[in-house]
Amino acid sequence: MKETIKILAIETSCDETAAAVSDDGLNILSNIVASQIDWHQRYGGVVPEIASRKHMEFIKPVVEEALIKADLKLDQLDAIAATYGPGLVGSLLVGLSYAKALAFALGKPFIGVNHIVGHIYANFISKKEIKTPLICLTVSGGHTDLLFFKEYGDYIILGRTQDDAAGEAFDKIARYLGLGYPGGPLIEKKAKKGNENAIDFPRPFIDKDNYNFSFSGLKTAVINYIHNQKQKNIDLNLNNIAASFQKAVIDILVNKTLKAVKEHNVKSVILAGGVASNKRLQEEFKKRLKDSNTPFYHPKLELCTDNAAMISTVAYYKYINGEFSELNLNADPNLKI
Repeated sequence: MKETIKILAIETSCDETAAAVSDDGLNILSNIVASQIDWHQRYGGVVPEIASRKHMEFIKPVVEEALIKADLKLDQLDAIAATYGPGLVGSLLVGLSYAKALAFALGKPFIGVNHIVGHIYANFISKKEIKTPLICLTVSGGHTDLLFFKEYGDYIILGRTQDDAAGEAFDKIARYLGLGYPGGPLIEKKAKKGNENAIDFPRPFIDKDNYNFSFSGLKTAVINYIHNQKQKNIDLNLNNIAASFQKAVIDILVNKTLKAVKEHNVKSVILAGGVASNKRLQEEFKKRLKDSNTPFYHPKLELCTDNAAMISTVAYYKYINGEFSELNLNADPNLKI
């Protein structure tokens, strides 16, 4: 009987210290995440120096817990994987260095993984029935990309944000409204109590004949609206502002994605990245795709945010294809897909 491939993966691209063990890629034996939110909230966002120091503090116990939960010893692993970009360079270096040292000491293959590709493959962990060709919208704090997959591993980038990422816009508006960090969940919570049609914020690029995105102008429009209301001594309705802003972002994301669905005749649509956890975004996709009978998928909540299970899944496919990395692989904070 063929033995399965067991991979330990490490993810430290931003402010989550994570380690996971997978069995043949899609069977996740453990998925441990140590959050740093409490240390960054007081500053309204991630402080890179704090993030890297906390990774150094957390990484050993997180890896040990992942192995204990998977009921495996280090010598039972077939490979070690880690995120090498994109992300904060100091954070990336902690996980990458730890993983390479483990691989060297154990004499195991090392596999470097693109963080954004990890978010995409998170869909396949719980939804094995996803069919290609497909359209993937990857939307997070650092990226907003629209991709066409002819088949797994064979994709082209149709469009991407030309300025701010959608998740970055959520964080900035939440901070401006005094809601705190992280912005996405806080905006979503406020929006549930508001009228999403109360304020007609602009939707940049929504009608342009391409697949690119832009959120900087929308962000500026929201800030200008707040300034104008304050100058007129009009009380701000934070719920309506949050709901109207969120609706504008969702309209842009969904319209661009549906344009790609129509023009590429796909069998599935998948959502990836931290913003994929937004329930209103999920609902809008389901509603708009219903008439075309195009299946829509998104990862479980714990797989939307940064985690190492998604990194281990990508690493498995690289392993079976013999795509190993050299131990001199360096962190690439601006890595693209």
